[in-house]
Amino acid sequence: MAGTGEVDQRIPARGKLAGPVLWLATASVGVVAGVFYAFAISVMPGLAKTDDKSFIDSMQNINRSIENGAFGSAFLGSFIFTGAAAIIENRMGRRAAARWILASLLLYVVSVAITMGINIPLNQKLEAAGAPSSIADLAAVRAAFEAPWNSAHMARTVACVLALGCLGRALWLHGRPDRADGLLPR
Repeated sequence: MAGTGEVDQRIPARGKLAGPVLWLATASVGVVAGVFYAFAISVMPGLAKTDDKSFIDSMQNINRSIENGAFGSAFLGSFIFTGAAAIIENRMGRRAAARWILASLLLYVVSVAITMGINIPLNQKLEAAGAPSSIADLAAVRAAFEAPWNSAHMARTVACVLALGCLGRALWLHGRPDRADGLLPR
């Protein structure tokens, strides 16, 4: 313990966990950012070119399909691993890396808040509209969904990609003990 001459044995164990936990945080945030990015640049532009019935049917099916263990694990794991990485780096005294990880966590929380507060309620509203074959005004249902969903999606995608960038910076700092506290070499 500090001041007693004894060595704190938790530091080596914590040090061995720091890298793998930070990599897991980066990988899981990267998976979520990748899914969001793929939607932004291919899925939604592709669906924009379809008729109203096809758009609604496709989005309802996609929304049902995305609710799976693989995506759920990455979505939740991003929060857990990033939070754990911030705590570990901070406790190791690697303040600069911890700040970048914390910035990532905050950006990821923004992404989750947008998802929970806007995208999921819109998905639920679209599902509640019923099967496309039973919707009287397909154009109105699509219009109420598409533009607000896409705007929120772009915001959460940007937040998530920025979160990934912050973790990249933290990884760089983590791998450079001489720069772990943000100090530049002389």
